[in-house]
Amino acid sequence: MVEAVPESINFPSEEEKILQLWQEQDCFQECLRQSKNRPKYTFYDGPPFATGLPHYGHILAGTIKDIVTRFAHQSGFHVDRRFGWDCHGLPVEYEIDKSLGIKGPDDVAKMGIAEYNKQCRNIVMRYSQEWETSVKRMGRWIDFKNDYKTLYPWFMESVWWVFKQLYDKGLVYQGVKVMPFSTACNTPLSNFESHQNYKDVQDPSVIVNFPLVENEDVALIAWTTTPWTLPSNLALCVNPEYLYVKKFKCALCVFRFPGKMLKGKKYKPLFQYFAKCAEKGAFQVVTDNYVKEEEGTGVVHQAPYFGADDYRVCTEYKIIQRDQAPICPVDASGCFTSEVTDFVGQYVKDADKHIIKWLKEKGRLVNTSSFKHSYPFCWRSDTPLIYKAVPSWFVRVEQMVDKLLENNGKCYWVPEFVREKRFGNWLRDARDWAISRNRYWGTPIPLWVSDDFEEVVCVGSIAELEELTGVRVTDLHRESIDNLTVPSRCGKGMLRRVTEVFDCWFESGSMPYAQEHYPFENRKEFEDTFPADFIAEGIDQTRGWFYTLLVLSTALFGKPPFKNVIVNGLVLASDGQKMSKRKKNYPDPGLIVQNYGADALRLYLINSPVVRAENLRFKEEGVRDVLKDVFLPWYNAYRFLVQNVQRLQKEDGIQFLYNENTAKRSDNIMDKWIQSFTQSLIQFFKAEMDAYRLYTVVPRLVKFVDMLTNWYVRTNRRRLKGESGTEDCLWALETLFSVLFSMCRLMAPFTPFITETMYQNLRHLIDPASVEEKNTNSIHYLMLPQVRESLIDERIERAVSQMQSVIELGRVIRDRKTLPVKYPLKEVVVIHQDPEALKDIQSLQKYILEELNVRQLTLSTDKDKYGIRLRAEPDHMVLGKRLKGAFKAITASIKDLTSEQLEAFQKTGSIMVDGHELHEEDLRLMYTFDQSSGSAAQYEAHSDAQVLMLLDVTPDQSMLDEGIAREVINRIQKLRKKGHLVPSDEITVYYRCQPEGEYLDSVIQAHIDFILSTTKAPLLPFPVPKAASVIIEEKTQLKGLDLELIIVKGSSAPQVPLNGPACTYVNLKVKADNKEKGRPKEEVSVSSVRITGMLFLANQTDLQALSGKTLSVTSGSSSPAPIHTTTTLLCPYVNLLLCNVGTLLLVNPVGQNGLNYSGLQSEAAKVFGLRSRRIKLYLDQDLTQELPADSSVKSLDTKTLFVKVLPTTAEA
Repeated sequence: MVEAVPESINFPSEEEKILQLWQEQDCFQECLRQSKNRPKYTFYDGPPFATGLPHYGHILAGTIKDIVTRFAHQSGFHVDRRFGWDCHGLPVEYEIDKSLGIKGPDDVAKMGIAEYNKQCRNIVMRYSQEWETSVKRMGRWIDFKNDYKTLYPWFMESVWWVFKQLYDKGLVYQGVKVMPFSTACNTPLSNFESHQNYKDVQDPSVIVNFPLVENEDVALIAWTTTPWTLPSNLALCVNPEYLYVKKFKCALCVFRFPGKMLKGKKYKPLFQYFAKCAEKGAFQVVTDNYVKEEEGTGVVHQAPYFGADDYRVCTEYKIIQRDQAPICPVDASGCFTSEVTDFVGQYVKDADKHIIKWLKEKGRLVNTSSFKHSYPFCWRSDTPLIYKAVPSWFVRVEQMVDKLLENNGKCYWVPEFVREKRFGNWLRDARDWAISRNRYWGTPIPLWVSDDFEEVVCVGSIAELEELTGVRVTDLHRESIDNLTVPSRCGKGMLRRVTEVFDCWFESGSMPYAQEHYPFENRKEFEDTFPADFIAEGIDQTRGWFYTLLVLSTALFGKPPFKNVIVNGLVLASDGQKMSKRKKNYPDPGLIVQNYGADALRLYLINSPVVRAENLRFKEEGVRDVLKDVFLPWYNAYRFLVQNVQRLQKEDGIQFLYNENTAKRSDNIMDKWIQSFTQSLIQFFKAEMDAYRLYTVVPRLVKFVDMLTNWYVRTNRRRLKGESGTEDCLWALETLFSVLFSMCRLMAPFTPFITETMYQNLRHLIDPASVEEKNTNSIHYLMLPQVRESLIDERIERAVSQMQSVIELGRVIRDRKTLPVKYPLKEVVVIHQDPEALKDIQSLQKYILEELNVRQLTLSTDKDKYGIRLRAEPDHMVLGKRLKGAFKAITASIKDLTSEQLEAFQKTGSIMVDGHELHEEDLRLMYTFDQSSGSAAQYEAHSDAQVLMLLDVTPDQSMLDEGIAREVINRIQKLRKKGHLVPSDEITVYYRCQPEGEYLDSVIQAHIDFILSTTKAPLLPFPVPKAASVIIEEKTQLKGLDLELIIVKGSSAPQVPLNGPACTYVNLKVKADNKEKGRPKEEVSVSSVRITGMLFLANQTDLQALSGKTLSVTSGSSSPAPIHTTTTLLCPYVNLLLCNVGTLLLVNPVGQNGLNYSGLQSEAAKVFGLRSRRIKLYLDQDLTQELPADSSVKSLDTKTLFVKVLPTTAEA
């Protein structure tokens, strides 16, 4: 049984109920059980670290993944969704080092690797429960029980297998390389890690002199921002092509020469720490084109073990050898070692000032200042990186760049520019990947080597390790295997494992294989589903996870690891800065969900530039607006449907059950439109979702909510409430149900909670015979709706679009002229060049007149008839900024442009004015009237690109009066709402105008029927009966007059002594050519008519003066019949009392069309404009004696009946 829907909703608390439902019914696992025999859709989840709490970036990526995988399931696929955890590496170790005060390798050695790793293991899953709670609260369905963790031995074993494949292919080597180095974490970082955290910093800028050995009076001057590298200087480099200047003491004397003339010149070293290197060619000038003239002096000092270019150049000049002991007097903590005697033990950045002081004392300092530039920081410790030569294990990436680019080309990227630009550029410049880390908590690199590194054994599995060592292990961390040795096959004694562990990016890049324990298990399952159908992460992963996945899959299998990838941008604070816990510059995600709900946050994030890989400035009000602009209107449409379904059952005894297969096609144009619009949306939705373009789908879904609530429901409220008959009501309800049901299924992947909430109620209105799915307990079990192309009618969609344009243009004019829609206007003129478009607009005239509250619609193709001309004004902000000084001169020319020129501009979008090409954003076009046309005073104009609209804004007293009556209705309805009343509450409204008998009073009395037809409550003048129970009262101002309103409980009717008919009337005798339409003359047809103002006599006739008269109605050539006076109404009648009085004929014409009891009720309701409401008729003022259903209607002639309106569940 469908349940009543409350007026208000707390979205977060409703979401909590849905979470409980999902948990009780184990809905996610049920989904997987239902789909187990369907085709597989493979999804890889990039593993986050559980050492920190989830932030908006995680929520965004998780939402994208959830939407796409839900869509895949609802499209007929089986989608395994396993959560993964990154458990190793710097994030964990850094937390331990910080908490235990560990400064370097010596501290770990004292503690022991086993204890250190134990501490790491203890905090790995520190926030796992918070992660699981957060992920589930966001509505994401993913398997936490069947997860993967990079610390699982079976995962680590697959990582070993991956490495062994690379090693066996000759893709692994050991070398010394200058790499970004984190002194806080005591380890090198890969190039892509070093690019993750750049900051603008002030560094010392020093210029130092280097006297030549051949002439100490001549010195080269070099510039550096890293004074701490100067003690390791071994050469100076110049650009061979640049011109250098030798400046003499005489300021006027200079000598210019190319840099290549300096090549080979010897200079005096700054320090003597490595003076012996001069024997190998150190302290000479070398040349290379990497030296640029944009900054510095054109002379670059070379410290080969602290700069990649320095290392390359010095190697080329044989100043250093690749296999020699590095000249690198800085330890893993960034402190000078004993070789640098003057600064031993000092942290290099702290030593800068001492080195500068030393240079000054020795006369080697030319200049010192500070320099602001962008510098890399450690992404984990947030400390400055240094560049330092370290021995590392590398994977050869440079040799496979072409294959990487080829495989990247096979992947479908959204947005596409990421593939070609950001990621493609990164691949083209890819360098060999340093995969080793001098750390402890990680997967150990499985290489056992001899002391001289001549013999190397690579182990690829636990079984192979057991075979080589004779020991069976169950864990692969360092403490479990570092003590294992492998006997040499070359007589070199025992081989020992190298000390390094894998970079954690190597592990995450191995996850496609390791999560399946491939190739040791699940071999067929993996090979059948690789590459993955879909992955998604942030744009920062172009240098992280996306890259490592591609490198490893290309090296292993020669193909890409995924087919489709969505890349999201970054979520920033509202001021455009990075979100920072320290700065507290963003709202807590938990509080946002608590206040607005997960659905609102999901839709806000997905309907933003961040899904196009652009950045989003997060604003809380944006989430709030989703509730206000999308969810509340959508919820109200759903509530309105349920209310009227319940009303239909209660009042008409009709049980509403929707069956798509048997539902009749509606003839109503708005029904056809919304059905067509829905099917077009489904078609678009499937095409765009298949192309992973979430950024085009969500705006259309949001627009659809607007179309449904602000156009369909708004323009069909009376039909949905049954005011146009039961059959039409059923058509409208079936249409609205069909659309809401389709919309819920479409939106389910995006907003899983609100769609489930609605579905849990709506499913009771679905005919079980029409459902294909066996289990329909959740909307997420249902497949997406199929496109019903037969319902798509592009012409109707176009027609309604034209109608909407007209209505919106009219609303703009009303706003511009401060004319509320409550006040009716005479005429709207629509001018369009396309006659077909005018036909479309004509077909929807009823809705245009209602929405704009105008009396008449006029259509035309001729704007000249109304004296309409175009004129232009420059956009001062845009054009003034662009043209600057020329703006003033062009302004006059713009104003002189003719209407014809501007019409051409409208079509082309550009125009030349005074030699400047102007575009749409430069000009504002306005419509004006020729003063000679006379239209200027009568009409106000507005247009869009297609339609020109004129609204007659001249005042008319009767229309102003109706507007006042609508204002009274508005005040009554608002007071009702303030009193927390619902439409089913029986009330009477009393009013008093001050001063009495003035304009406002007369308007209310003249429009009493009109007011009643909307408020459905009696409206009576003061005084309020003493016994009345007052609910709420209010004094308000209306057009400068005082209006007092009081709402009391119960429905009251006025006591009016009635003698004779309450309404004015005439009797009619109808003849045709002196013969009564085939009847004998003596059988003259006689009827009675209530006078309502219809003219059928001379225009000057005072109709009210005819009351009580008998008229002869003739046709043909006969003369007008005389008017007779009578004192009685010829037809039997009853008077009716509600809040005012009316008269109802019981028979009309005389002797024909007599009413029975049900007809009497139906016609009585119509007298008071209550077509959709049920009433009861009483014989007494106190409403105690109900008119019996078996009463003889004839016996009621000339009596007065009292009307009571029955409660209804439908809202006004």
